[in-house]
Amino acid sequence: MLTKLLKYSSLPLVVAVKRSVTTSQSNFHLSNQMKLLNDNKQFKKTLELFDKYTKNNTKTFSSYIITQALKACTHLEDLERGKTIHRRLISSSTKDDLYITTSLIHLYSYIKNKQASKAIDLFNQIDKPDEIIINLFFNAWAQSGTPEALHLVKKVSNKIPKSFHSNSFINTSLLDALIKCGDIKQAESLFDKTTNKTIEMYGAIMNGFNLENNPIKTLNLFKKMKVDNVQGNIAIFRCVMKALSQTGDYELSQSIIKQVPNSFFVNNQIQYALIDMWGKSGHVDLAKEIFEKLPQPNQVEYTNMISCYGSNGMGAQAIELYYKMPKAFLDEGTYVCILNACSHSGLVQDARSIFKSIQMKTEKIYSAMIDCLSRASLFEEAQKLIDEYEYDHSPSIVIYMAVLSGARNIKNAGLSQKTYDCMKKLFSQSTNPLISAAVLLANTYASSGDIEKASDIRDELHKSGQKKKMGLTSTVVNGEFYKFRAHDRSHPRSKEIYTEVKKLSAELLQHGHQYDSSWITRPLNGDETVESALCGHSERLAIAWDFVANPNASRIQLTNNLRLCGDCHRATKLIAAIRKCKIIVRDANRIHHFSTDGKCSCNDYF
Repeated sequence: MLTKLLKYSSLPLVVAVKRSVTTSQSNFHLSNQMKLLNDNKQFKKTLELFDKYTKNNTKTFSSYIITQALKACTHLEDLERGKTIHRRLISSSTKDDLYITTSLIHLYSYIKNKQASKAIDLFNQIDKPDEIIINLFFNAWAQSGTPEALHLVKKVSNKIPKSFHSNSFINTSLLDALIKCGDIKQAESLFDKTTNKTIEMYGAIMNGFNLENNPIKTLNLFKKMKVDNVQGNIAIFRCVMKALSQTGDYELSQSIIKQVPNSFFVNNQIQYALIDMWGKSGHVDLAKEIFEKLPQPNQVEYTNMISCYGSNGMGAQAIELYYKMPKAFLDEGTYVCILNACSHSGLVQDARSIFKSIQMKTEKIYSAMIDCLSRASLFEEAQKLIDEYEYDHSPSIVIYMAVLSGARNIKNAGLSQKTYDCMKKLFSQSTNPLISAAVLLANTYASSGDIEKASDIRDELHKSGQKKKMGLTSTVVNGEFYKFRAHDRSHPRSKEIYTEVKKLSAELLQHGHQYDSSWITRPLNGDETVESALCGHSERLAIAWDFVANPNASRIQLTNNLRLCGDCHRATKLIAAIRKCKIIVRDANRIHHFSTDGKCSCNDYF
């Protein structure tokens, strides 16, 4: 968008130059040469020419020459060079030039420079900002994403002339700023009120819905676009694919992907989105098919395919691909993905070897390795890595959460308590992570049989006004999206769902299932049993609804925002075998493929 804005602003800039009585013929010739180089993306040559001409000649700069130089700095992502030019202008007669200010805003608000606050300071110096500058500042505030930035976005949007609101660039930038500053409700209201919606606005609001983890709104808007005969572009289909990856449903994905124009499938961004989408729906074969057709996979596509293998429990395949990946592509994201893949499949020795080979180890890389060791109950080795990391880094709460999770897996309440106490001391200001840690600690006590201690922790959380994250399971049935929480009775066919739950429970008991009370993390109510408490989990309700809607279902897909509990895992293996129905569950950690032979792809290592 900023490139378009610069093109949009080029005419008034030329006019400004022509009107300038101080611009010499040589300056005008230089500015044209610099513009030509910039137009041909020869930004380094632009600056070389600028240096050659302006050496010891700072007082004769024209605003257009400076604008072209700053534009080159922006495209080269050379913030320091841009700052140098800015400093040299401070005492110049051009320092208050509106178009130079615009170019400086562009430089400082450019996403990779992360200088949004500097751009905002510049804005405050302008008495009457025009449409171009307001556009650039909405962009700067979007990158800032702070409550203060949101306040400024709303303040400016309320004060700008009404005529500005008919400008599609401004509306799109405003939408993006509202979304990235966290006010999706206001963004949606603006979108609904806008009569002259552009394709960019559709893309911006879809991206907002996806950021809010509300894929159904994205998909419903896409359907409305079809009804209104609004043709989607590559950006729109990327948003749609992102939404589909969030639903994790194969059939829904397949039905919508058929609507993508064939010409789009050669686009790298679409290919990446497809690999991600098929991987998260549990169809690694389709993701692999796309990947193998790529003539020269890029870094993102390699990393995404490794992640796809890892989350689906195919650690060996992830490692094989990792070693085929060009070394120039290896970065933090790749290392984290491959270490996570090793972690999910219990490939500790492979993880050790890869970790040892990494030259620059970051917090995320240490965290992934420590998670791998903790998951394998190698806590002493994990502690050595923590000590190594903390020798020259501040402690990381993510690393301690990995240890806490590992302790939960083996029901080690002592280690959990020790780790939690350490976290409270080190990260006393990190409220939300500590809530998650407290819930994990309570679950560990409950699983080890100390329900009283678990209840005390939960009561303490409740008294402090802190709430744990609600578990939700979603499923797509006959093209419609459904969500369930534990013991949910909001569905209009709840009576049938609970009848099916009882039927499934009877079948489980008949085939030897024993309900595991260690997965109940609270005291039972007076009318509850271990069976009724566990059968009310959101996963069981979603599975039951699938069978109510399609009694002979051969395939069911669920998405859970939390980790699958051990009893639900064992029960789902049996249900898949009894009903001869493949069940795929994507939880917060990985994707479980429950086959009709009663096995899970994770081999019970989760």
